[in-house]
This record gives sequence, structure tokens and C-alpha cells, in this order.
Amino acid sequence: MNEKQILLDPTSERTPQKRDRLPRPKSLKNLTVGLLDISKARGSVLLDHLESILIRKGMQVKRYRKPTFARVAPIETKQAISTECDVVIEALAD
Repeated sequence: MNEKQILLDPTSERTPQKRDRLPRPKSLKNLTVGLLDISKARGSVLLDHLESILIRKGMQVKRYRKPTFARVAPIETKQAISTECDVVIEALAD
């Protein structure tokens, strides 16, 4: 068990990009909240519940869904979220 192991990085990044996190809003009041369903089982159940809570609190909600959880969201979906929403919540459930 003294074999040398080689790990391959599928991203082919020579130097990983470091990005600072954006500051969190102090409140969600008057903001549009995007809910992204990544297409895992029962994710929509979680988002349905979360959406009803946010709407009851008077927030505007927009829903989005990835075609499959196995891939990143299509560029069109990411563009829509970035132009139509102030914040986004991504759901993962099984």
C-alpha cells in the first residue's frame, strides 16, 4: 500500500481563481429572490415550502430549474438569474 497516487484536476486550472464573496444584504425586503432547483429528487418540495414562506413575508420570488443536476446551469439560466434577481437560493435535496 505504498503506491504513489496521482490526482488529476478535471478543471485544468493551473492557478485556481480566488473570488471574494459578495456582501450579504442586510435584509431581503424589496429584493427579488431567485430560487434555483438543481433537479435533484425532492428539491422542488423544499423550494415550494421556501417560496410560500418568502411570499408570505412579502418578497418577490422567481423560480428557475436546471435541466439536470449532473451539469452546471445553462448560461441562459445564469444570465436570467443575474439580471432578474437580487439574491439566489440554490436547493439541494434527496
